[in-house]
Amino acid sequence: MSDYAVVNPATGETIKEYPTITDDELRAAIGRADDAYRTWTLQSTVAERAALIRKVGELHVERREELAKIIVGEMGKPIEQALMEVDFCGEIYAFYADNAEEIMADEEVKHFGGDGTAIVRRSAFGPLLGIMPWNFPYYQVARFAGPNIVIGNPILLKHAPQCPESAEAIQKIYDDAGAPTGVYQNIYATNDQVEWTIGDKRVHGVSVTGSERAGAAVAEIAGRNLKKVVLEMGGSDPFIVLGADDIGAVAEQAAEARLDNAGQSCNAAKRFIVTEDLYDDFLAKFKEQVEGATTGDPTQESTGMGPLSSKTAADRLEDQVQRAIAGGAEVLVGGKRDGNFFEPTILTGIKPGDEASQEEFFGPVAQVYKVADEAEAVALANDTQFGLGSYLMTTDKAQAERVANQIEAGMVYVNLVGADGAELPFGGFKRSGFGRELGNYGADEFVNKKLIRAAP
Repeated sequence: MSDYAVVNPATGETIKEYPTITDDELRAAIGRADDAYRTWTLQSTVAERAALIRKVGELHVERREELAKIIVGEMGKPIEQALMEVDFCGEIYAFYADNAEEIMADEEVKHFGGDGTAIVRRSAFGPLLGIMPWNFPYYQVARFAGPNIVIGNPILLKHAPQCPESAEAIQKIYDDAGAPTGVYQNIYATNDQVEWTIGDKRVHGVSVTGSERAGAAVAEIAGRNLKKVVLEMGGSDPFIVLGADDIGAVAEQAAEARLDNAGQSCNAAKRFIVTEDLYDDFLAKFKEQVEGATTGDPTQESTGMGPLSSKTAADRLEDQVQRAIAGGAEVLVGGKRDGNFFEPTILTGIKPGDEASQEEFFGPVAQVYKVADEAEAVALANDTQFGLGSYLMTTDKAQAERVANQIEAGMVYVNLVGADGAELPFGGFKRSGFGRELGNYGADEFVNKKLIRAAP
């Protein structure tokens, strides 16, 4: 079977295979990207590039039904969630189109005391390689490609091998939107081809969203070749419950934060840390929510959770759960697998420092911990190699400010979930990676911040 193939995770059926790009074809694609940088980038205006991505966003929304069906078949996302993902892409592209002039505006150097003028001008970096994952096939591309095309950076996009059809659909959108030759190119590349592509002198940077292993491998290659890299990798985000006026509502938010996209989100809540005064009530309500999750055919609007994305993903999660149980974890809800479908699951009894507490469970499995107080909650939340996102539930504003400052994560959401926005920076630190996407910060990664100092 080809490296790139659509295999329906709900049925296991191979729908379509796509050939990988040849070395000569890939070198030609890099050449086209370089040509686009030296012609289109220098000749186009910010307004013209903004108009291009505005059209790209509009075509996403116009084709939302078609695009959504593709990823339901590729990775099992329920249809309603797939439609929401496509709509969010429209918002991301619109944000960068609306704010392109401001993002690219010259910036006067503050406190400049010399004669004449000193400004920082943002200019293009050059062709970039994007390596994108399967869990949000359109959204991940939008948040990388949108700002960089506004900047003038041509894109080479290597999508996940199980998402070739959505990758093809995105390419068609850029073509139909009028993207000049070489500005956006989908490449069905192998890992070996990725390595020498990063080393090609015409490629100026690489952005990766994926596993810790993949990110580390790409970062090593990029570092060896002195290339800028942005990494968004795994997470084991804490959901800290320190106070609640309505514990049932908090439990409902907790289930949403864990089960969206079948739990296959880097920034999903994964470890639920609850003070002992709230623990029993929270756990009872959380159990109700998780047991009530509707799992089934992802093509049906009534389905809340579909299958995991592949047999490999299901095998990995099953192994993690079994090892957690062998290490002393107790299954409160779920724990069983049927093909690529995995029951929504709650594990208790995991102790800080246990193997399970240090792993990312990429699927609908929640770990629930009881702690004595705020200090223990913060210590447990930070007891991880990851540092992507976090969630904090409290009724005390002073506590919210205090705890948010102490959490070692790139993002803290206080008393809300599902609050990502096109204008909000997304990213983490520690072994969750570095750099930011979305918002103005996402447009500030791959730019040449050029100082221009002029005499009076």
